Amino acid sequence: MSDILVERLRPYSSSVFEEISRLATSNEAVDLGQGFPDYEGPAAMLELARSAISGGMNHYSSSKGQAVLREAIVAERGRRLGGGYDPLAEVVVTAGATEALTSAMLALVEPGAEVVLIEPYYDSYAAAVAMAGAVPRTVAMVSDGDGFTLDLDELRRSITARTRLLVVNSPHNPSGSLLRPADLRLIAELACAHDFLVVSDEVYEHLVFDADDYLSIATLPGMRERTIVVSSPAKTFHVTGWRIGWALGPAPLIHAIHAAKQYLSFVSPAPFQPAVAHALAHEQEWAAANRAALRGKSELLSTALRDLGYPVKRSAGGYFVCADVGSDGTAFCRELPARAGVAAIPVAALAARSQWNNLVRFAYCKRDATLHEAIARLGKAQS
Repeated sequence: MSDILVERLRPYSSSVFEEISRLATSNEAVDLGQGFPDYEGPAAMLELARSAISGGMNHYSSSKGQAVLREAIVAERGRRLGGGYDPLAEVVVTAGATEALTSAMLALVEPGAEVVLIEPYYDSYAAAVAMAGAVPRTVAMVSDGDGFTLDLDELRRSITARTRLLVVNSPHNPSGSLLRPADLRLIAELACAHDFLVVSDEVYEHLVFDADDYLSIATLPGMRERTIVVSSPAKTFHVTGWRIGWALGPAPLIHAIHAAKQYLSFVSPAPFQPAVAHALAHEQEWAAANRAALRGKSELLSTALRDLGYPVKRSAGGYFVCADVGSDGTAFCRELPARAGVAAIPVAALAARSQWNNLVRFAYCKRDATLHEAIARLGKAQS
């Protein structure tokens, strides 16, 4: 019975997030591991969700997503980035951004085809590739002063006749890096020249510290027709447990993604969809204030980690900052909850190469009091 799990999923039978969360709970540690906030999103949005539940919106709705949410998604993106999508045919609401990405893999990538991932990467990417029976190829981020940038030479070498899809994530999890316009333009040129698709994971699109720096690859020449934009309110509005996400793209690609999605979750949670629609339309000031607060939290935690002797990589946005702990990061993170009462995630668990072994990811999307407590504990453990 030891081989009951199919071979392609055996590397993903357990998650580092589950392991570290268990250690955090058993040691009553401050959890800077998983990327969830410990303060709530906009009050009006939460009240709308409560009202929807008490008002009976607790049953199946359209498997493509409620019209009010699809229209709000398209309208918000149009106001911010220009362009347009058809809410009837070019957007599908999913059970979180992870389902959108997994559905894209299952629907658009044949077994044996190649998928290019930028390493390190959110752990579900490689699992989704495995579920599709595809072959992962990785392109590494490389050092760029106190941060990271994309290895453009390796990117060019990674594209083959079997490349079907490339996943872009910017701001990047776990590094916090923002891909440069030149990086995105090269990916676009390669995609058009070699006729492959791009999934653009934009879940942190509203959390770029310098919002004017944000660029979606779908807006570049030739890319709208070959890009699936994946996003979610989870990080923007602090509802990581609502499991609402979406995919935007040309109608044929969205039709294919919906075909897979409807046999995974069928529908996304009904009572949360009008609340998310409200947030997209009316809570952008809250999101902007939270973005500014997160910038301060990033600086607070980064400064403290440097003071403790851990070199920190710069973060352009999102929820995370990475520090070099100077030793095996996996062992460091397994010991940290008991030793210091703090939890963090080893970057090695989000990559295939050994070059990431010394890096540890800390989440700063917490109340200042939580961060100060974690910093105090880390300092005490060193003294």
